[in-house]
Amino acid sequence: MKINPSIQTLDTTIIAGLNLEMNLVQNLTGQLWQSFGPHISSIPDRKNNHKISLQIYPQNYFAHFNPKTSFIKWAGVEVKSSDNIPIGLECMVIPEGLYAVFHYKGSSADSSIFNYIYSQWLPSSEYELDNRPHFEVLGDLYKNNDPDSEEDIWIPIKQKSA
Repeated sequence: MKINPSIQTLDTTIIAGLNLEMNLVQNLTGQLWQSFGPHISSIPDRKNNHKISLQIYPQNYFAHFNPKTSFIKWAGVEVKSSDNIPIGLECMVIPEGLYAVFHYKGSSADSSIFNYIYSQWLPSSEYELDNRPHFEVLGDLYKNNDPDSEEDIWIPIKQKSA
C-alpha cells in the first residue's frame, strides 16, 4: 500500500456530537454511532452532509502504543457555530493546524491504512505527529465496512524538529 497524502491547513472547525472514552480492545465505536445517529437530523447549521469520526489521543499514544490505552472518540458533524446545539449533544473545537489527508478506498474494518500511515509514511516523511485530534471525514461515498467505501483520513502533523 502506498498512498500519498495531500498536506492541508485546517481552519478552526466546530463539531457537534457525542463522545465516549474507549480503547482498541474495548472498542465502543458502534455503540457511539448508534447513540448519535438519531440526533443527526435535528442538528441545525450543519456545514455539509459529512459525518466526522474523531479521536483525541493522550500525549505519546503512538510512541508507546498499547491497544488497552484509552482515548476519547467522537461521532459528530461539522457545524457553523456552537450556538444552537441540541440538548444532549456536545461541542468540540478542532484547532487550526496542518494535516496529512489520506483519501482511502476500502473497508473501514481494515486497519492496514493506519499501519501504513504510522509505521511507513510518517517516519519517512518530513513531518511528525502533532498533539491535536485525528479524524476521518465520512462523506457521501462512505459505506461502513464496505470494500468500495471512501473516506478522508486527517492526521495532525508538524515539521520534524531539527
